Amino acid sequence: MSGSAVGRRTAIGAAAAAAFGTVGRAQTAHEPPVFPIRMAQGGRHFEDSAGRPFLLHGDTAWSLIAQLNPEDAELYLRDRRSRGFNALLVNLIEHRYASRAPANIRGDAPFLRADDFTAPNERYFAYADQILRRARDLGFLVLLAPAYIGGGGGEDGWYQPMRAAGNAALRRYGAYVGRRYSGFDNILWVHAGDYDPPDRSVVTAVAEEIAAANPGVLHTAHCAPETAPADLFAGAAWLNVNNVYTYRPVDPMARRQAQRSGRMPFIMIESAYENEHGASERRIRSQAYQALLNGACGHVFGNSPIWHYGTSPIHPRPMRWQAALGSHGAQSMTLLRRIMEDLPWATLQPDTEERFLIGPRGEGHERSVAAVAGDGSCAIAYVAGGHSVTVDLAPLRAGEVAVRWIDPAGGAVLIAPEVEPARGRRWRLTSPGANANGFADWVLEVRVRGS
Repeated sequence: MSGSAVGRRTAIGAAAAAAFGTVGRAQTAHEPPVFPIRMAQGGRHFEDSAGRPFLLHGDTAWSLIAQLNPEDAELYLRDRRSRGFNALLVNLIEHRYASRAPANIRGDAPFLRADDFTAPNERYFAYADQILRRARDLGFLVLLAPAYIGGGGGEDGWYQPMRAAGNAALRRYGAYVGRRYSGFDNILWVHAGDYDPPDRSVVTAVAEEIAAANPGVLHTAHCAPETAPADLFAGAAWLNVNNVYTYRPVDPMARRQAQRSGRMPFIMIESAYENEHGASERRIRSQAYQALLNGACGHVFGNSPIWHYGTSPIHPRPMRWQAALGSHGAQSMTLLRRIMEDLPWATLQPDTEERFLIGPRGEGHERSVAAVAGDGSCAIAYVAGGHSVTVDLAPLRAGEVAVRWIDPAGGAVLIAPEVEPARGRRWRLTSPGANANGFADWVLEVRVRGS
């Protein structure tokens, strides 16, 4: 099987044909999870309370609670559900990125007195309850930041007011938030925020009180880029989910986190957002695939202006946030979830030793990555550049294999003839060229027949 090794073109599968006949109009029907989400046995991925693997497939909605009215929130939530997202990254209280910050769209501030963490405003938090409850009804896990501290400890976040308030006040706030949301079973708490603070006690004061009020609940931290929570908050009793946050190529940092000892799942919580950092839609896809095929059990996509709903004075606003909902990046994410969940993704083992995808792998954001199912039934590779690759089928079970190229931008599938190669034989494949949006990245999938 040399050369292009492609045959007829089809949809992503008979079951998915309707969902992916036309990218951008895809309405993806996923069974909602049974909350709460928990760590699966082995500690490397999540599952819902029915024991089903839960692939965290998130969108960034930092200003959802502070900026949107109920009608706009409903529009946003329903759109994201229809596109296959099942998680949202949200600020509980917003310091800068809302039109009336720190007040919400109705003019309710989070505290009765400015920056007084001991005086929460019932009206503000009642509205937050409403949004979080609706998110739960629609099947979203909410990655909720109780007090985002802000890049460099500056005006984006609450770090300076938190230091001024003192840890006793912060513990009262953490206890209040922890008690208030103890009945919400769709929250994964996200502490810190874009910063590795020199005074970590302001973060841990809040985190420890929330954890005390909600034993067993999931917690992570949003550190500065290139820092993992398992490093910055090593040994913290509340920390049970690690993550990757980088604007560099995701592959190296994801590999490092996957190779850590101990049972702590990790996700990619942030990388370049669509319409920021000059990121092309291929880079947006590459970030996600480099995370997931290196062992991450979830990822969070982001788009500007969606994350701030058009309120940021410093970030680009190429369109109204409503118009951005159907972006190429979002369409690619819809396809990514379908591709991953069409495989036994929870059993995938990163092909870091290059036993399946021999190469060439490329470098940086254009580095190709691969993973093989633990039982040898299938393998998947994200081939980031338009070039030939060599694969070795030795890591797979013996038997006839089916090979297909999947367009991660448009959803078309090119199916290769079925073959039964000799064990250990290497095969050189050439990706099909430009995908639906003119980029050269494709997903390669190899399955053993009958698996």
